[in-house]
Amino acid sequence: QVQLVESGGGLVQAGGSLRLSCAVSGRMSSGIRMGWFRQIPGKEREFVATITWSAAIVDYAESVKGRFTISRDNAKNTVYLQMNSLKPEDTAVYFCALDREGSFSRRYSSAAYDYWGQGTQVTVSS
Repeated sequence: QVQLVESGGGLVQAGGSLRLSCAVSGRMSSGIRMGWFRQIPGKEREFVATITWSAAIVDYAESVKGRFTISRDNAKNTVYLQMNSLKPEDTAVYFCALDREGSFSRRYSSAAYDYWGQGTQVTVSS
């Protein structure tokens, strides 16, 4: 069974930075895709960033391009989301997720991801 555990959330002032981590445990193939999503109460889960595990091909939502960086450390089975120049509108619960099939066409859709972490709160004050 695959498990994802996020850490690194917190409270930060606008313009500041945070780094989220997602530790992955369990059996998985090299063809998976990892993603970060975020959610505000009452709204649907929103795509933030994604990375393929083997080739580290990345993609971002337009709202975070140039500010956020997704990366992975194969040796540590960990995915990171470095968030810089944070804005109040980045406030949300952030989730990491794993897509067993590594879908390219569905990489922006939360429905493509099979496993989810518990989420970590990020709050950006103005």
